[in-house]
Amino acid sequence: MELIKTINTAVNGVVWGPIMLTLLIGAGLYLSIKTKFLQFGKFGYMLKNTILGLFSKNQHQKDASGVSPFQAVATAMAGTIGTGSIAGLATAIVSGGPGAVFWMWISALLGMVTKYSEIVLSLKYREKNETGQWVGGPMYYIKNGLNLKWLAAAFAIFAMLACLGTGNATQSNSIAVALESTVGVNPYITGIVLTVIAAAVILGGMRRIASVNEKLVPFMAVSYVACAVLALLFNIKQVPAAFALIFREAFNFKAAAGGAAGYGIMLAIHYGFSRGIFSNEAGLGSAPIAHAASSTKSPVQQGLWGMFEVFFTTIIICTLSALVILTSGIWETGTVQGSALSIASFNAIFPGVGGVIVTLATVFFALSTILGWAYYGEVSMEYLSHNSKTAVLIYRILYILFVFVGAVGNLDLIWSISETMNGLMAIPNLIGIIGLSKVIKTTTKDHFDRLR
Repeated sequence: MELIKTINTAVNGVVWGPIMLTLLIGAGLYLSIKTKFLQFGKFGYMLKNTILGLFSKNQHQKDASGVSPFQAVATAMAGTIGTGSIAGLATAIVSGGPGAVFWMWISALLGMVTKYSEIVLSLKYREKNETGQWVGGPMYYIKNGLNLKWLAAAFAIFAMLACLGTGNATQSNSIAVALESTVGVNPYITGIVLTVIAAAVILGGMRRIASVNEKLVPFMAVSYVACAVLALLFNIKQVPAAFALIFREAFNFKAAAGGAAGYGIMLAIHYGFSRGIFSNEAGLGSAPIAHAASSTKSPVQQGLWGMFEVFFTTIIICTLSALVILTSGIWETGTVQGSALSIASFNAIFPGVGGVIVTLATVFFALSTILGWAYYGEVSMEYLSHNSKTAVLIYRILYILFVFVGAVGNLDLIWSISETMNGLMAIPNLIGIIGLSKVIKTTTKDHFDRLR
């Protein structure tokens, strides 16, 4: 066990070190240039064709080959809006300072194009499986676009393993811990209930997962945003000072004790970008798997939803969470961190009720992540097993069992290994989107040329 920990720590240090962060930032910047900074130039068009066009029939049309565009994005957002928006954001502030929030924004602005590019390629190179449904993702555009089958298989393996940990066990553990600390529910009871819910949804396949997430995601997102906004209204006088603190600390060149100047800004950048990526998953290659199941025929139209995902998850939800923490003043004590800091901050504004708000948010966010990532792992297994129904069923059962294991177990090692697998997922995915950047540029240009 100690050997596994040592090896994983070494690999994790490389995977999530300066090289990986530079690669993610560089890919976002490179793709922004290739698409003429689409995230800014077409921001209004993106809003019009995503959230503002939500009541359009086009967003809800589906056929036998796939789910509706909105069901696809709901499933992707189910996997994206997780506990990282609560605990991850709080960790960024404690470890990197308030300035980390600013660098989370920068990571999101670049990540909007990265995720857009992933989804465009995912639809461009997707295939139909034996049941006639669309399947896609990084493994398919790496195989069909770059003809690198070994790299595509590597992504599928990393994704499948990451799904069991990051998308599953760690999420059920977050729910169990939150319910036990807030209302005293035994983790074994939580584990049994979560396992039954997960089995009922996951065994129904993508259509059932998409149907549940279509209802769950809007409810949980709107509810949390409303609670956070209400909390900020109670502390409205502190909001301008919180924003000023974020900008000031983002460029703080203070020195470490006995060390060189500049460690303050480096910590802010590191935690801002790393936690920002965990909050929106831009570059990891997970969300494109869900988007590929959409029945839409336009890669660009579906890609716009990816841009919206990143904007909503990091710019909206994480910012609101950060402001609640910063205006409460609890973070300055340094005695609490992670989800405990978020709970304490909401409690400072809504005594007794704040903890319940964060607990419910954690439950819904984590549950939706479990359901969303179940599909990612399933498609990865389907790809590796060449559409073996038996292999997919075995993976579904294993995934469901991991829900219970996560709720009742100590997950330090599983979390650490899953974090490493997430980073390993990003490597082949980034190679894929950079290698196919010309296709992204051409597809985007053709779409907007047709509009003109």
